[in-house]
Amino acid sequence: MEHFLQSEPWARLQESLGKTVHRETGPGFSYLAIEEKNPAGRFLYVPYGPVAKDPAALDAALASLTALARERKASFVRVEPVDAGISAEEADAVLGARGLVRAPRNQQPELTWVIDLDREAKEILAGMKPTNRNLYRNIHKKGVTFRVSQDPEEIGILLEFLHQTAARSGFKPQSDDYLAKVARSLMPAGAASLFIAELEGTPIAAALAYDSADTRTYAHAAIDDAHRKLSAGIPLLVTLIVDAKEKGLAAVDLWGIAPEGQPGHKWAGFTAFKKSFGGREVAYPGTWDLPVHRAVYGAYQLARHGAQTARKALAAGRKALGGLRKLRARAR
Repeated sequence: MEHFLQSEPWARLQESLGKTVHRETGPGFSYLAIEEKNPAGRFLYVPYGPVAKDPAALDAALASLTALARERKASFVRVEPVDAGISAEEADAVLGARGLVRAPRNQQPELTWVIDLDREAKEILAGMKPTNRNLYRNIHKKGVTFRVSQDPEEIGILLEFLHQTAARSGFKPQSDDYLAKVARSLMPAGAASLFIAELEGTPIAAALAYDSADTRTYAHAAIDDAHRKLSAGIPLLVTLIVDAKEKGLAAVDLWGIAPEGQPGHKWAGFTAFKKSFGGREVAYPGTWDLPVHRAVYGAYQLARHGAQTARKALAAGRKALGGLRKLRARAR
């Protein structure tokens, strides 16, 4: 499935944000690469790419990216080949053999939850928890309706609810300025849609979704604290899924879940919510770096490890100091 992070509308958005973007196609491959900076200097980031139809095409894509990095004086290329025929289990062998190393952390989610739309709508609904189906079918009895907007001015509805969520839970959303620019760039082009739940005409929940040629990605959502008991976020997401089916899309990507068996993971609550709509887990190869200027990249890695070690030592020292203070307090 084509990911919106490798789409032309996403390239135009990045350019509107002042980024330098490179688009390239070749025999069996394509990529969108964004110039970024970190302590190692300039690097190329290929979000959820490159796209390659087979190993030979992947090699050609990596060769093209290496040449581009040298031209742009970038020290490395960061890739996430989710559509290159590489499974998560094969990643170490396939990418390691090509000289790539795992990045310090994943830039985009390594695990996600996908709902396939190659069935009748009633079958998609049947795969959801009964509570979700019932809310979708009956919430209109409480005066709740749903609509979809491509008007970027309405992004303020979502921003207001995100602020409430942040104040309540400590969640840190992306900035208002960033999401407003996303809306202005993607919504008029039909690459993003804002789904809105309203109670007697007043918005009570909103969700922003991105569309590629075949997949809708559930990106940002929040509800009005004053109407949380209505659970409007559930039928709002069902509406988003059904609308994607009606538009002929192949899948809805619910965008990032926690690994199985990690109830303390920061995404655990979101994961349970997403899985309640049916679907399947998809594991990606993760984020990998292809060093181009090896000396610079090696220095970056050493500096990063040094800083990480220093942070751990500082944390251990603070913990030990805290323990000592407790002992002193007891001795008194």
